[in-house]
Amino acid sequence: MGKRSLTNRFGQWLVASCLVFFVAGERASALDRVILRVPEEAGALRETLENASLVVSADREGRDGPQEVFAAALSDYARLLETLYSEGYYSGVISILVDGREAASIPLLSTPRSISIVDIRINPGPPFQFGQTQIAPLPPGTPPVPDLRPGGPAKAGFVRAAVADAVEAWRLAGYAKARVGGETVKANHREATLDTLVTIAPGARARFGELVIETPSQVRASAIRRIAGLPQGAPFSPETVDEVAQRLRRAGAFTSVSLQEADQLGADNSLDMLLRVTDQKPRRLGFGVELSSLDGLALSGFWLHRNIFGGAERLRFDASVSNIGGSNGIDWSLGARIETPAPYGADTRAFAFVTLEHLDEPTFQSDTLSLGVGAGWRISDRLEVELALAYNYGETEDAFGTRTFSYISLPGTATYDTRDNALDATEGLFLQAELTPFLGIDDAGSGLRSYADARAYRALGERLVVAGRLQFGSIVGAEIREIDPDFLFFSGGAGTVRGHPFNSLDVTLPGGLETGGRALLVGSAELRALFTDSIGGVVFADAGYVGAETFYDGSGEWHVGAGIGLRYQTGLGPIRFDVALPVSGDTDEGVQVYLGIGQAF
Repeated sequence: MGKRSLTNRFGQWLVASCLVFFVAGERASALDRVILRVPEEAGALRETLENASLVVSADREGRDGPQEVFAAALSDYARLLETLYSEGYYSGVISILVDGREAASIPLLSTPRSISIVDIRINPGPPFQFGQTQIAPLPPGTPPVPDLRPGGPAKAGFVRAAVADAVEAWRLAGYAKARVGGETVKANHREATLDTLVTIAPGARARFGELVIETPSQVRASAIRRIAGLPQGAPFSPETVDEVAQRLRRAGAFTSVSLQEADQLGADNSLDMLLRVTDQKPRRLGFGVELSSLDGLALSGFWLHRNIFGGAERLRFDASVSNIGGSNGIDWSLGARIETPAPYGADTRAFAFVTLEHLDEPTFQSDTLSLGVGAGWRISDRLEVELALAYNYGETEDAFGTRTFSYISLPGTATYDTRDNALDATEGLFLQAELTPFLGIDDAGSGLRSYADARAYRALGERLVVAGRLQFGSIVGAEIREIDPDFLFFSGGAGTVRGHPFNSLDVTLPGGLETGGRALLVGSAELRALFTDSIGGVVFADAGYVGAETFYDGSGEWHVGAGIGLRYQTGLGPIRFDVALPVSGDTDEGVQVYLGIGQAF
């Protein structure tokens, strides 16, 4: 037993020793060094060449397997040569030595089992300059390309960009099938110059043909063509192609839209556009939650049908309940809206709506029914306008007693939006102006209600954003007692001045009657910081004014609030947690806490 045990132990030691030797040998054969050599006078090229080299990238990333390194070395000949061309060097000599052997001379069926050193030697030669250069013909009025001037650095990228610009210039002029007809490039190595002659073949000027729908869709073909608004017979334009695709995407009925040109022009130089779409799911359900320490819980939700009649119509039902557990009574609303795209042209929409709302506010209670019809126009990618004809009926109990209000109104809205993200903007503007002429029936007054909301965002580096907001409101033509309290202005709460209760700032009339005002002015400022990729913080201040006058004159009252907050980034937008204190004004009730989704503005 003793000898057998000794023999077994010796065998185990021998096997283990062999394994250690084998592993050590493998490690010793791993890629040890990558050397990239360029002459001293061309040292400025080193970083560009290193970034282009697949061998250098493999070494930096620890990918040192011999097969991968050898494949990278073979690919580097073409990559490094192209890099030299792009920098204007056309006499370059490249040598890539794999453990002393030229990589290109190693048979592919006898690749090295191990690679220790890769030595990349590059002699770029002299930098070339442009000699005779010509890219022609060009559309009338096209300026010459400054980068292709004789004597300038002959970088291949300049030539490629100039050729692409020339083809695009012809396309912008309506020549959809413009292409490169021929090219002659001659490098004079003795004089280090590059002569370039490129001929552009513009072809015939094209007109838009038919919109050919190549995929099935639940949206009717006639509705798709109406929404797209392709101007059949008009001169071809790449900008028009982009506009058509954007209209279809904005319709909300499709998850993807692909619009391509047909391969060939028609007999009459017409160009058909080939459309492929993928339908959205027809129904969507959404919700929202906000929480305030004083105003309680607010819940909202909607149900949306995107294509209810087959014409990309949108039918939406909304419901909301607020002040659950708050200091005031519960508010609620129910609404429905149906919208039809492109009834009066490609960039138009028509809609009808109905809303039933109950408000239990500090100074009044009301039940209101609103219904109406309207239309909207998209003026540009940033600007939209909307005009409606509406009827409002409300029963109100306030400081003036129990009253009934009936109005016919003509609300108009203009919205200009350049924000990069509606829920978490870092750059851009949001400007919205509302003008609502209203005609009172029976004892209700008549006048004009105006409201404006302006927001601006500016990034300070990668992790700081300054945001500002200004709200303005005014009612002219009717006395306060003749106006539905729901039309009047209040301040306080998450949408105006944080740190003060919702709608807590109003107007006190002679006799001590409290009601909303005809003048509103609110300013807000925030400094937003991102601490990590998902966690951020906010410092903010809000100030609000409400007055009985029609325009701000300082005779009303101000209140101010300020605080700090936390933000947690999610796929739906940042989760907002704000703590605010009253700074001035007589409507304060201590610390206020707000919780919601999305930035405060």
